[in-house]
Amino acid sequence: MAQTVLFVGLGNMGSGMAANLLKAGFRVLACDLNPEAVDALVEQGATAVSSLPELDASSVDVMITMLPKGEHVANVYMKDSPQSLPKGTLMIDCSTIDVETARNLGEGATERGYPAVDAPVSGGVAAAQAGTLTFMVGGEAEHFERAKPVLRAMGKNIFHAGGHGNGQVAKIANNMLLAISMIGTCEAFNLAEKLGLDAQTFFDISSKASGQCWSMTSYCPAPGPVETAPSNRDYAPGFAVPMMLKDLGLAADAATGVGATIPLGDHAKAIYEAALANHPDKDFSVILPMLRQGELAS
Repeated sequence: MAQTVLFVGLGNMGSGMAANLLKAGFRVLACDLNPEAVDALVEQGATAVSSLPELDASSVDVMITMLPKGEHVANVYMKDSPQSLPKGTLMIDCSTIDVETARNLGEGATERGYPAVDAPVSGGVAAAQAGTLTFMVGGEAEHFERAKPVLRAMGKNIFHAGGHGNGQVAKIANNMLLAISMIGTCEAFNLAEKLGLDAQTFFDISSKASGQCWSMTSYCPAPGPVETAPSNRDYAPGFAVPMMLKDLGLAADAATGVGATIPLGDHAKAIYEAALANHPDKDFSVILPMLRQGELAS
């Protein structure tokens, strides 16, 4: 019999993830404050959930949350969970939240009889829709093993990062590195262009040289070289500026908490604060046109 998944949070990421669960044969109960998002998933075979506390969840095997902030996840875990959610239900939080909250919620849920893992994702909207996300999972090894078949329906790469909260550690460190590398890639393309080297030629060279990185070869900020990149859609977001700034804020807060020095991370945060002020609806690779237009001070 197909497992039943209660999926809470059908935003740009969650909607694609839930759709892939349906394609993989899971029964999906869809819950979101946006009725249009729920209706869209119902058309694909899901069952709508209008109220979590009132839901008869006696048949639920897995609850997945994909929500904006730690406080939203905490509300679902501690206040809004269905009263009938059976003990032993696996709780998978795919949100990107602060490490301390992830650890407290994961440990608390496990102590109450609900095995729990934090499983933030990398890959953006395109990967969520294609089912090729990368999951970084924190929690007990046996609970990670139980979560893997569910995560495989939504992703391609699944890593166990260690105990509760370590998935969030991996996510915020990875995205801080991504922000830094994207800014560097944008600066390199801008410099090459100013010196008379066109973007395609620079891409052809650097993508095979020591400057090669994911920000260049998979998500090129210059229009042209990578057809699927947001730069070829007027920087319509695959991973929006506010989301990157959120992750950099989490990294900065975590670094302060443990006394880690992140000078480039702090500088990247300042740059994305400027991007938020000028281009809040654009992809995080919008740094390149900002450089071209002189919107960033040296």
